[in-house]
Amino acid sequence: MMMKKLIKVFLVSAGIIFLSSSAMAAKTSLTMGVVLEPPHLDPTAGAAAAIDEIVYANVFEGLTQIDQNGAVQPALAESWTISDDKLTYTFNLHKGVKFHDGTDMDADDVVFSLNRAMAEGSVNAQKGLFKPIASVNKTGPHTVVVTLNQVTGGFLFSMGWGDAVIVAEESAEKNKSNPVGTGPFKFSKWAKGSHIELVRNDNYWGDAAKLTKATFKIIPDPAAAVSAMMAGDVDAFANFPAPESMEQFKSDPRFAVVIGNTEGETILSTNNTKAPFDNVKVRQAMAYALDRQAIIDGAMFGYGTPIGSHFAPHHPAYVDLTGRYEHNLAMARQLLREAGFPNGFKAVIKLPPPSYARRGGEIIASQLKKVGIELEIVPVEWAQWLKQVFKATDYDLTIVSHTEPMDIGIYARDKYYFNYKSPKFQALMKKLDQTVGTDERYAILAEAQKMLSDEAVNGFLFQLAKHGVWNKDVKGLWENSPVQANNLTKVYWTN
Repeated sequence: MMMKKLIKVFLVSAGIIFLSSSAMAAKTSLTMGVVLEPPHLDPTAGAAAAIDEIVYANVFEGLTQIDQNGAVQPALAESWTISDDKLTYTFNLHKGVKFHDGTDMDADDVVFSLNRAMAEGSVNAQKGLFKPIASVNKTGPHTVVVTLNQVTGGFLFSMGWGDAVIVAEESAEKNKSNPVGTGPFKFSKWAKGSHIELVRNDNYWGDAAKLTKATFKIIPDPAAAVSAMMAGDVDAFANFPAPESMEQFKSDPRFAVVIGNTEGETILSTNNTKAPFDNVKVRQAMAYALDRQAIIDGAMFGYGTPIGSHFAPHHPAYVDLTGRYEHNLAMARQLLREAGFPNGFKAVIKLPPPSYARRGGEIIASQLKKVGIELEIVPVEWAQWLKQVFKATDYDLTIVSHTEPMDIGIYARDKYYFNYKSPKFQALMKKLDQTVGTDERYAILAEAQKMLSDEAVNGFLFQLAKHGVWNKDVKGLWENSPVQANNLTKVYWTN
C-alpha cells in the first residue's frame, strides 16, 4: 500500500513538473495581421507594398539587404569591392546557398536575375533601379562583376530593394503563386482572402529563424483588426490600421505599443497632364486649400508628420517646406481665378482601401469644396487602383502612401502615374546619380525637394507613422519601416 502511495505521489509530481515545463516553453509560431492581401508574391513583378511585407528578407534575399536602421548590409553577397572609378562592383557570393526547391544559388542566378530585371520586356515595377547597369558577368561560380554606365552613389542601396532579389531561372515564372527564394522561411500555403503561411527553412544557409511558422492573417477592416488583437486571434500587427485605438492598447498590459516612422510619404497624387491639373496655379491653389494638420488629426488621430515635398522628415537631407503653402483659402481662390476657374471645377478622386486614404479623402474633399473644387469620391480596391490609376493613369486625383525608401527619383521617370514631365528635374536626378559625396548629394536633394514643392506636383500631406501593436512577449519586430517589410528573421517569443 505504501509503495502504491509513493508511486502515485511520484506520478503526480512528474505531471506537475511536465506541465510546468510545458507552460514555460516559449511559443515558436506567430500570427501577424496585415491590412492588404498582395496581388501575388513575386516582388520582382509588382508595385504593391503588400508583396514585400510578406516575402522581403523572409522568403527572398538580394545581394544586399536594408536593415531596420535603413543601412545597407551584406546578404547573398558576403562582401564586395568597388573600383577606383566607382563603376565596377565585384560581388563575392556566399557558398552553399540553396533555393527552397533544393537547387544551388550561384553566380548564374545573379546574372539571370539582374538581366531579367533590366530587360526591355521586364515587368519589374522599379526598373529604374537597374538603369545604371551596363553589364553583369560571372567571373567564377560565386563571383559576379557588375559594371555601371555611370557613377551611382546609391547602387548598393538599390540592390537591397525587394525588386532586386535573386531568383532562379527554373522557378522565376511561378513565383507569383509559389515563391521560391533563399530566405530563412519557405512558402507553405495561401488561403486567398484569409491568410498566407510561411514555415522555417531548416536548410537555410545563414542563422536559422527562431520561429517555426509565421502566418500573415489578412484583416482589412480597422474594427476587425481591433477585435482580432483583443481576442488574441493575432499576435502582432506591425502596421495597425486603427490609430484611434492606440490609447486602448497602451492601457492594456498584454500589449506593447510601438509608434515608429515609415518611408511613407502620403500624398494627394495628381494627374499632371490632365486638365485642369496641368495648370501649376490650379495645383498651387489646392496646396493652399489643404490643411495638413486637420487631415492628420481627422484621418490619423494625430499620428503623422506634415511634409511639404516628397521626402522623409527623419532623413538628414530633409528640408522643411511645410510653410511654402500655409493653409490660406483666400490665396487658393485667387490662384483659381488666375487659372481661369473663378467658380472652381469638378473632379474625381479614387481612393484605395487603407484608412488613411478613405478617411483622408473625405476630409480633403471637404477642404477643397470651400474653394469651389467639388470632388466625386470613388472607392476602389487595390487591384482596381493598380490597374486604373498606377498603370493606366486613368484618374484625376488619388491618395496613397509611397513607402519605397528614398524614392524622390520617381519624379524623373518618363512614365509614372502622376505624369510629371520636367527635363530640369530629370537632369537634377541624373546629377544625383553621378554624385558620391554625402554633402553634395544632400545639396542636390534639397534642390529637388524645393522644385517639387514650388511646382506643387502633388499635394504633399504627411509622413505615415508606423503603428505597431503586438503581444508584450514578442520580441524582434522592427520599430520603424525603412523598407516595405515585416522582417521576421530575428523574431521570437520570451514566453
